[in-house]
Amino acid sequence: MQTLNRMRIAILLFSLLSCGVASAAAQTVILVRHAEKAQVPGNDPPLSEVGTARAQALQAALQHANVQHVIVTSRRRTTLTAAAVIAAQHLLPVVIPYGDGDSAQVAAVAAAVRRIPAGDAVLVVGHSNTVPPIIAALGGPRMPDLCDASYSTIFVLELGSSPMRLVRAHYGAPDPPGADSCTTEMETH
Repeated sequence: MQTLNRMRIAILLFSLLSCGVASAAAQTVILVRHAEKAQVPGNDPPLSEVGTARAQALQAALQHANVQHVIVTSRRRTTLTAAAVIAAQHLLPVVIPYGDGDSAQVAAVAAAVRRIPAGDAVLVVGHSNTVPPIIAALGGPRMPDLCDASYSTIFVLELGSSPMRLVRAHYGAPDPPGADSCTTEMETH
């Protein structure tokens, strides 16, 4: 199953990057929510074993995406989710503080993405309540927050292409049944 998901991401990225959608002026923004966190006390837990496996799956899915930049929050779980990509590409992540309020963090991430040179690919690892607003802040559609049990979603946004494209896919192990249908207010994840 992970091979199939990896293949879908590779095909998705290949099609966006090779069929004229992405040009020297286009920027590929790959957005994910952090992987599953450990159930330990405190507001900054590390990844669980399942989350660590998902972080490895993210690196495998993006190994040919030519990610040149990584943006994470100040929460450990986002850095740990990106750690394999960071190590494989020998990158230094940009850390955007988390905790000044969702809108300030979203605006800071969008500004950091806009400072990245055209033509570069960037991985943004955020939270269930920040990934959709970041997409909107970059000019994409408005979407609801990701559900609490939803971790496998990956978004690929092409900035500077005409028209702007947003593709939603999945990577790593599938989410549990019903993970994408939530109706209650989620806590900050």
